Amino acid sequence: MGRLKKLKKIRIHHEGTHILIGSLILLICINAALYYGIECKIPFYLLALASIVVYALIINFFRCPIRLFGKETEKIVVAPADGKIVVIEEVDENEYFHDKRIMISIFMSLINVHANWYPVDGTIKSVSHQNGKFMKAWLPKASTDNERSTVIIETPEGVEIMTRQIAGAMARRIVTYAEVGEECYIDEHMGFIKFGSRVDVYLPLGTDIRVTLGQLTTGNETVLAYLK
Repeated sequence: MGRLKKLKKIRIHHEGTHILIGSLILLICINAALYYGIECKIPFYLLALASIVVYALIINFFRCPIRLFGKETEKIVVAPADGKIVVIEEVDENEYFHDKRIMISIFMSLINVHANWYPVDGTIKSVSHQNGKFMKAWLPKASTDNERSTVIIETPEGVEIMTRQIAGAMARRIVTYAEVGEECYIDEHMGFIKFGSRVDVYLPLGTDIRVTLGQLTTGNETVLAYLK
């Protein structure tokens, strides 16, 4: 399979453009109103400092580092997200495969990059979105009860894997770029989840897992597993 990639060479993710512009205008207006509305400037200086900190955190959340895996991708499964491995277990997957799979879950905190990458090269077989709850993303039931977006990818070797973006207690919007029938590649963005959330990867039994519980991951860099 060719490796023509539609790399998004951006430092701030486009999903944050409207939020960043709106937040900046709002903070400027609030600070200006306080500056011209009081004689003592100490409250203004405190608010201005707090505004800078808040805006810096928003910018940090929507940062989008340019990453290239740079290695052979055959039978490789890379981490689709920055975060921490909170689950590695054999589960019954009853929505698509209807059999047992190895589930690896990556929890993303507010300070993590929230862009998501495709974990394998392949072809998009299915894309679906399920409405649900907004429980804390690290809870076991979040995988099946929370709002989520599910992408099925068939690798060039014919292996199907599932990647599931899961909303958390604060995440209220999941963005998925995958479309059925398209080819996808490691290094490409699969989507974006706004605020704390989680990404699950379902792999066939017998897959050679290369991460451990509690390990920190870097999206599009950390190798999760080798397929059979």
